[in-house]
Amino acid sequence: MPLRAKVTGPANSALRMASTDTPVPRELPGDDPDDVLFYSQYGVRLIELNRPNKLNSLNGSMARKIIPRLLEWRKSQLANIIMISGAGSKAFCAGGDVAALAELNKQGEEGQQKSVEYFGLEYSLDHLIATYDKPYVAIMDGITMGGGVGLSIHAPFRIATERTVFAMPETTIGFFPDVGGSFFLPRMDGEIGTYLALTSERLNGVQSFYAGVATHYVHSTSLNSLTSRLSELVFKDYATYPERLALVNRTISEFTADLPHEDEEPMLLAGSLRQAIDRCFGYHTVEEIIQALEREEEQKEWAQKTLETLRQRSPTSLKVTLRQLRLGKKWGIAETFQREYQLASRFMRHPDFVEGVSARLLSKPPRKPEWQPSSLDAVSSETVDEFFAALPRDKQQRLGLYTDINYKQYPHLHHALPSEAEIERYVRANGGSAKDIITEFFKRWEYKPGVKTKVRDVLQRKTTETESGLRWID
Repeated sequence: MPLRAKVTGPANSALRMASTDTPVPRELPGDDPDDVLFYSQYGVRLIELNRPNKLNSLNGSMARKIIPRLLEWRKSQLANIIMISGAGSKAFCAGGDVAALAELNKQGEEGQQKSVEYFGLEYSLDHLIATYDKPYVAIMDGITMGGGVGLSIHAPFRIATERTVFAMPETTIGFFPDVGGSFFLPRMDGEIGTYLALTSERLNGVQSFYAGVATHYVHSTSLNSLTSRLSELVFKDYATYPERLALVNRTISEFTADLPHEDEEPMLLAGSLRQAIDRCFGYHTVEEIIQALEREEEQKEWAQKTLETLRQRSPTSLKVTLRQLRLGKKWGIAETFQREYQLASRFMRHPDFVEGVSARLLSKPPRKPEWQPSSLDAVSSETVDEFFAALPRDKQQRLGLYTDINYKQYPHLHHALPSEAEIERYVRANGGSAKDIITEFFKRWEYKPGVKTKVRDVLQRKTTETESGLRWID
């Protein structure tokens, strides 16, 4: 039977990772006791988001249950692996419950402050996941968007299935790609993150794996067997965290499904399309990106479709998001959530959020939002600057986090497909033929499906053949 999340007091802060004095949230009157269920299966502790009728959208009640459990399990020697999944077959988590937040915002300053408090709770949870010191496995089966991305993207293990639908749809509703989007989106290959953030483009199934959103691709029918197998793992007492991650990685790999054949479902963000994405989305203003799309000839049909998409997005959201991504490349993981808390607070006072949610999600049928302002020209640099004011000097006014960790790069990169940066470093240092390089990466990644496809695409786009081997094109 699932264990209900009844928390009677704050967890002990004497933990291996540096802890803070941020108070542990308690359940509030009116919280649904069953919106999150907790299971214990030998060494696995499973979190199940249990709002299938709402596509498991995340609300404050759920976050108030999950945080204490994670803090409790962090100090338990019996809890080896944490897994998180969603009830039903449609969604892991379709995002935060933005409809409820929009209704709160309509109540004025008091309601807006309650919305800000929700984001603070959500971001504290996301940072805890990003800095957790036990293997954490996110099952991204079904719709995984917005808040659901925050519960999964920062984990060392992110499992996609044939039903996965990934997106960061915030610019569609007059918001910005939060939940750590400032950190993970700029660190994706090339300008993929910029493209996904500004357009809200979706990645279905295996495409989320190819793009690096997921670390593994497992068929949905194998998930129960995978959970059982992970629950049987026993770590040696002296095993380091990296050694434990390596064992979990090898175990998940046992259940990795064959990828769809490239003739049936080729890698989407590859080849000439990927070149066009990097070419058009590498600029530092939205206006320049739009001009580049208007000039695009090789992928003209895609460029025209993308232009039409951008014209439907909130102009304020587009400009703030692009600034966020460019700055986020330099932010650490803790600063990311501090900054996003600031951004979210500002957006709760901006009319586009309520308008976007009302038009896209609450109106039946959905209608076209009336953005304020309605054009890019009307969004001044000074307006964008207001979203990025300096963080408060008084720590009491900042977002409370549960650890002090503030790394600049994810510490568990090798569980996903090799990044373009890793391939570049190897080619520059070693050269060699395409066949030899592909073989080398296939071995290094322990014969992981998809490695050959990814490395081959990068080499075809980014190298040229010389008498001494492949040379990286600057």
